[in-house]
Amino acid sequence: MKKVAVIGAGPSGITAIKNFADQGFEVTAFERCEGVGGNWRFNDPSGHSSVFETTHIISSKYTSYYEDFPFPEGTSDYPSHKELLAYFNGYAEKFNLMPLIKFGTEVLSCQQLADNTWQIRWKHIATGEESVDSYDGLVVCNGHHHEPRYPDYPGEFTGEYLHSHHYKSAAPFKDKRVLVIGGGNSACDVSVETARVSKSTAISWRRGYYLIPKFMFGLTTDIYAKQSRWLPKFIRYPLMRLTLEWIQGKNEDIGLPKVENDVMATHPTVNSELYDAIRHGKVKPYGDIRNFDGKTVHFKDGLRQDFDVVIACTGFKIKHKFFDKALINFESGPVPLLHKMIPEKIRNLYFIGLFQPLGCIWPGAELQSKLAAKHLAGLWSPQKPICELINQELNNPDVAQISTPRHTITVDDFSFRQRLKKELNVAK
Repeated sequence: MKKVAVIGAGPSGITAIKNFADQGFEVTAFERCEGVGGNWRFNDPSGHSSVFETTHIISSKYTSYYEDFPFPEGTSDYPSHKELLAYFNGYAEKFNLMPLIKFGTEVLSCQQLADNTWQIRWKHIATGEESVDSYDGLVVCNGHHHEPRYPDYPGEFTGEYLHSHHYKSAAPFKDKRVLVIGGGNSACDVSVETARVSKSTAISWRRGYYLIPKFMFGLTTDIYAKQSRWLPKFIRYPLMRLTLEWIQGKNEDIGLPKVENDVMATHPTVNSELYDAIRHGKVKPYGDIRNFDGKTVHFKDGLRQDFDVVIACTGFKIKHKFFDKALINFESGPVPLLHKMIPEKIRNLYFIGLFQPLGCIWPGAELQSKLAAKHLAGLWSPQKPICELINQELNNPDVAQISTPRHTITVDDFSFRQRLKKELNVAK
């Protein structure tokens, strides 16, 4: 029986553990936290979690469940992090995954040997005791929200400067002057939350972003959008833009930068509250930053303002510290993996959940895990050379997005799932 190591027991990790075990592999998983759930473990002592006290998922329950384990009756349309953590624990308990996971451990290095097996060096975080074990396969499920990406502006900000990764609640920012940098989901959430207690809150965007409400015409927005997928993109995307402007108005009418790109050219920001907060005078919009000067922030349009706190909601680097960079380095440029999981030249290695869906991540990760496990078991193989298929994926993305580090791993959720199911249908 082949031995398989899984790194991470978050939403992608637990489905990898389950599906590789289903194929008869002896699975051992390594997880820094003291339980399953990864990012959804609010305030875990490991410091890994990225969720806030008030975080809810941005895709609805109708599109965001494992096919092997539907949400329980009564789940909220947009579940909170507490509901999701209970759901992930329920998944792990139903499929008896807990005995396969070494909690409170950190993988230090992964080295492939000449026979294509993997030598894993790991340690118990509490004791510092290190061990080395060998495995026939390696499955990497540690996500891409580990190393914060900070913006690079001239000058120095001498107030409190933090990344959204370290933001947990609005309480510490009571009566402070807060500037939030970014136009993604975290930035909008942090702006709205801090505005409830701060002396003032501002938000800086370097470009325009479409804000998508969580409900449209009585439906969750993902279900509403799904109903229009029969339309070709050249009709569907302009229609989405017009519908958003009809419901909410235009960004430039309330001081936000005008959107210059297609509606899917950046990762969707699903937020129903920022427009209200701006129109209520709770959040003041600014453009891009020119430089820092002590506590003064200078903006490119000539405005300047003093702040006590700057919160950078500017994403994360794709980084795997346990690999030699000569072997694996996805920090910049494209991520050359078949189905976002299989490298061309490195055998017995799989990445699960290393994609940014226009939707929810763990249903796609579940399908990836099923396919990867069948691949390692010899029950499925690509129909063409992997190099050719990877180039085809990179040259034909699901959506044409702007060229930034954040947009190197985007997939259209429903299209991605469809491709994986097609491959599973031809597997043995």
